[in-house]
Amino acid sequence: MARAPHPFSEALRQPIEAVTSLGRQLRREWRAGPVYQLMIGRPKTDGLSIRPRDFRPADVGVGARLFSGDFSRGGETFAVAPGGDPWRRPLPSRRFAAALHSFDWMRELIAVGEAGQREALRLWLEWRGVYGQYNDFVWSGETLERRVFNLATSAASLAPLVSEAEGATFVTDLARQARHLLGDPGDPGRAAERAVVAALVGAALSGKAGEGLRARALTRLDRLLPAAVLRDGVHASRSPERGLELLFDLLTLDDALSQLGAPAPVEVSRAVDRLSAGVRFFTLADGRLPAFQGGEGGSRARIEAALALDAAEHLPPKSAPYGGYHRLEGRGLQIIADAGEVGGEAACLQPGALAVVGDGRRLIAGSVWSAKAAADPALRGPPGGSCLALGGARPAPAQTRAEWQEGEGAVWLDAAHDGWRALGFEASRRLFLDTVAGELRGEDALTPIGRPRAEATGFAIRFHLAPDVAAQLSADGKSALLRPSAVRSGGWRLRGDSAGMELARGVTFEAGEARATQVLTLVGLADPASGARVRWKLSRDEG
Repeated sequence: MARAPHPFSEALRQPIEAVTSLGRQLRREWRAGPVYQLMIGRPKTDGLSIRPRDFRPADVGVGARLFSGDFSRGGETFAVAPGGDPWRRPLPSRRFAAALHSFDWMRELIAVGEAGQREALRLWLEWRGVYGQYNDFVWSGETLERRVFNLATSAASLAPLVSEAEGATFVTDLARQARHLLGDPGDPGRAAERAVVAALVGAALSGKAGEGLRARALTRLDRLLPAAVLRDGVHASRSPERGLELLFDLLTLDDALSQLGAPAPVEVSRAVDRLSAGVRFFTLADGRLPAFQGGEGGSRARIEAALALDAAEHLPPKSAPYGGYHRLEGRGLQIIADAGEVGGEAACLQPGALAVVGDGRRLIAGSVWSAKAAADPALRGPPGGSCLALGGARPAPAQTRAEWQEGEGAVWLDAAHDGWRALGFEASRRLFLDTVAGELRGEDALTPIGRPRAEATGFAIRFHLAPDVAAQLSADGKSALLRPSAVRSGGWRLRGDSAGMELARGVTFEAGEARATQVLTLVGLADPASGARVRWKLSRDEG
């Protein structure tokens, strides 16, 4: 039963909210005022000394669509006439607006060729006419961070097309936004990303303007990178895709410093090495990342581009203990399991979630909630992960433990957490991979702890199937055939000894766009005195 708020704390809440709101309003007014705008405009810029480059691959097909005026993305439709103005029209959503104002489309548009470059320049000039002065939404957070990065890395392509006056304006605006970015409190979880982008602009600007910005940003990076990148190369957010994106940014910064003739700081080089190892660890046989903690799988081309500059030739690590991920692999099966901490600040609360690739084809998605999409918030909890859910509750911050071992012909992982202690249970997931037979055996258990509850609690063990995997339940309801679309016969069979097995419609996200899929669920009841135990197995079906 929820506890009623204390009268004293409730009485304080409204005054505190009023003071916080007033503080935000005063900060907005200060930033929009002439004194602050003068501050971020100095020292004056002398131009660009180098031309930063983004190592992310560009999709020319997407660029051609943008050139025609179609800015649709993530299932949201938005189009203008070719050569039209997207800046003075209502946008589909706040999320869409953030992406549009981040200029993350610029790379694809420029890839079309000179016509695309001229269109990108025109769109920037029109954007500047509307939003060149301070706007709280457009000039803050991740939108500001990504726009500064995208403008900086587009400079080389736009330079031959701009007049002397336009070039001076471009560089001045870039410097102003970068200085503001460095001082923007924003999301603490993206502090390292903001500092990388500011340092990049500092490397690109010539003269004192660049030197001062670069020195401030690199000093900040020395402190932020060790916290943002764990020792095993997992991003502190625990999102594999976040790690990939930070790696791209750092590669761009490292290259910019090299162009400048300045060695990269030790922490930058260390972070690049660690993140490269992290991407290798997460990359599966289909060339993509597993989807966990709000990140998506990404494209094969994107991951290949990130690792193209990695000189390491050794095999990927088998465990990332600081990030809480473990890899099991053998005879066509690859599994990455999330055995990390269950915390209230996590993007997703999906303890024990696992992603599975079989014979180079994705079978099971670790998580289906995407930070890029307008997804159901419930998918951030256990219902959105390939893991166990107890009742309709979300797990509380928990103590976790995990043990990964490897022996002759076998790999196994034991993981447990007490996030369900309020419901009277500790949860554990045991995975055993027979590397010779290529067979994965799992056991999910709920063990009673604390004061027993009066009634049994329903549980569901979900497996979110990849979009191109079709599932068919057996006549006895004890197994299901999983068949990727490219497989004409056979496939994989998942068997379970739960009270029931169900198949329902599901959804996953790629590039922020929803794709229909199926969810296979093992269901049952956890007894308050004895708990519950479900065994399941995934193996090839040769039929």
